[in-house]
Amino acid sequence: MWERIKPYLKIYIIAIAIPIGVGLLSALFTKDNMGIYSEIETPPLSPPSWLFPIAWTLLYALMGVSSALVYINRGINPEAARAGLTHYAISLVVNFAWSIIFFNVRAFTLAFVWLLLLLYLIIRTVLSYRKVSPLAAYLQIPYIIWVAFAGYLNAGIVLLN
Repeated sequence: MWERIKPYLKIYIIAIAIPIGVGLLSALFTKDNMGIYSEIETPPLSPPSWLFPIAWTLLYALMGVSSALVYINRGINPEAARAGLTHYAISLVVNFAWSIIFFNVRAFTLAFVWLLLLLYLIIRTVLSYRKVSPLAAYLQIPYIIWVAFAGYLNAGIVLLN
């Protein structure tokens, strides 16, 4: 397996670094307001705040691997690869903005609507990725589940606060 990955190692490193960088930048912009999570009423099943950075780091790594797989295999279906990577890039911007809307602006209802947009973009990404690399699409399933769960949490916060 290493021999198969080795020629593409630089692509994988860059592809993983991009979403992790977006996540770190988002955390940097919102770090002074993250305490709001412990100040507001949250719905049942709300995880502890320490779980979020762990979950997001894993999800960002999976996003990077998926995008690398699609980029490497883009010749299989160039149109689907372009569409998937475009939706992915837009979703990273939307993902980044959600934290600012939720934590800094504290616009919980707008943040919920923003999450719905993010979920739509992720699904569009996955549908395009599937045409290029089924594995890349499958690796995004945890992201879909987590963002749907975040939607539940965000909606609960809207209703409870």
